[in-house]
Amino acid sequence: METENQDLRQKLIQQNQRLLQNLNTQRHCSCEIRQLISEIIGQKVPTSTEIHLPFYSDYGRNIKLGERVFINANVMMVDLGGITIENDVLIGPGAYLISVNHQLSPQHRKELELKPVTIKQNAWIGAKAMILSGVTVGKNVVVAANAVVAKDVSVNMMVAGVPAKIIKKNCRIKGRDFSRPFCLNSFFITPNLGNNV
Repeated sequence: METENQDLRQKLIQQNQRLLQNLNTQRHCSCEIRQLISEIIGQKVPTSTEIHLPFYSDYGRNIKLGERVFINANVMMVDLGGITIENDVLIGPGAYLISVNHQLSPQHRKELELKPVTIKQNAWIGAKAMILSGVTVGKNVVVAANAVVAKDVSVNMMVAGVPAKIIKKNCRIKGRDFSRPFCLNSFFITPNLGNNV
């Protein structure tokens, strides 16, 4: 049974890589992009969700996307452990969502540790931020550019740094108008010696 699962997983990974190569190297209209990403993740991408290319994943089938999600260019989702992105989430360019880790023990280093990543409603993941395996980013959370989030972040917080630390509490993001341009690249990092998250 385990061998069958590994064979199926490997076939899906190979299919995913072919689809991603097509997606990221050919010209596509927005409906074709949505269709290819739907094939990659194995579910229909909501029409209210916008994904800028290039887009990367290692597996694809364990990505769940909500409504009105915005994913900027060069985002990588290592989703073998599962990635859930709820409604109204913004993800800046070059962000990494990683649901896979390796064992620390040298004897077991090649064994995978799969833990889901969850990005709750209305969260904003800044440019080049990294969300590590097993992390839940709470509702209305803002993750600053280049932050590395290794622990859960509670609702309405702003975190920054490596490792990410709380720099503001009770942070709320108002509704967004996706018809107007906005820039996640300029999101700042504020040095702070506050609590690690």
